[in-house]
Amino acid sequence: MASDLLSTPPPLAPPKTRAATVSWLRLIRSRRVGPTTFFRLLSEHGSADAALEALPQIAANAGVSKYTVCPVGVVEAELRRGAQLGAKLLCYGGENYPAQLCDISDPPPALWALGDVSLTERPAIALVGARNASSLGTRMATTLAKGLGEARFAVASGLARGIDTAAHLATLESGTIAVQAGGVDVIYPRENAVLHDQIAQTGLRLSEQPLGVEPMARHFPRRNRIISGLARAVVVVEAAAKSGSLITAREALDQGRDVLVVPGHPFDARSAGCNMLIRDGATLVRSVQDVLETLAKPQAQQPKLHAPKKKPVHNAGPAHAQILGLLGPTPVAEDQLIRDLDVHPDLVTPQLLALELEGKITRQAGGLLSRI
Repeated sequence: MASDLLSTPPPLAPPKTRAATVSWLRLIRSRRVGPTTFFRLLSEHGSADAALEALPQIAANAGVSKYTVCPVGVVEAELRRGAQLGAKLLCYGGENYPAQLCDISDPPPALWALGDVSLTERPAIALVGARNASSLGTRMATTLAKGLGEARFAVASGLARGIDTAAHLATLESGTIAVQAGGVDVIYPRENAVLHDQIAQTGLRLSEQPLGVEPMARHFPRRNRIISGLARAVVVVEAAAKSGSLITAREALDQGRDVLVVPGHPFDARSAGCNMLIRDGATLVRSVQDVLETLAKPQAQQPKLHAPKKKPVHNAGPAHAQILGLLGPTPVAEDQLIRDLDVHPDLVTPQLLALELEGKITRQAGGLLSRI
């Protein structure tokens, strides 16, 4: 029992002052520092200021010359822009930060929020699906979203065309959360400009990206982990065999969320992914009642605000070439990589950090690693 207590990481204190917020944001905005690396550095060095001071030397030890952390001026400008927009910065463990996100493996250290931040305290259901949705699919998404809103759930989606748009429109009054792939101030897609503004008035827009960032392809899988992480369950309405909605469903399964799926006609390619999920064990959904019955199961205990457990950063370890030789474009779990290397984890984690800083590997949602 005593050893368990000793191994539990201390609660992560969010920044309390503007200066601390600036340092926190500078660390996550620094080059090659993603959520996993952010928490590892914070756990190792005790504070964002100490991590920022150590980061250039860590990069130098990794062979990255002339590494500089994010300048103060860049973050100050971002904070000023947020204030002009009326946006609020939600930091991990702080006020209004979604508690459900603390339970995923790579929670965003900071989120920009625009709109009704009290929606982060409501139980949420994610509703996602095809961009080129059919008329039936759109009607089904609208019906499910309205029913969930009437049951006092916030509905989370990605503000994309098709199913996402239908879900948001149906829950503008009851509570809708849009998680954006780009900056919270960036309208995407352009045809959703009016909906973009409506959600800011009655719902909530969230993004982990810096303000002003245009969405890129690599941002969408990262966005999807937040959509599923916010929710108690993910409902999929129309999804092709290879689609972002299936990525969200896989994220949900990895995060311990329920995945519920509306079936489709076998000849409709837009439903191929949905039918595959049902075949593989996802819960079939015919109506909002099916969703509510699944959600009536006892809910897991609320996550505690502890920093994710990370290994310390050291300077010795296996050669980078050995790690790169085991990695390819297909993502691999870090634990599996360590087993393949057959060395102590403390020798591997600093090398992974170094390779991230060099831009040779990338971390994907769920802590998976792949070679760039």
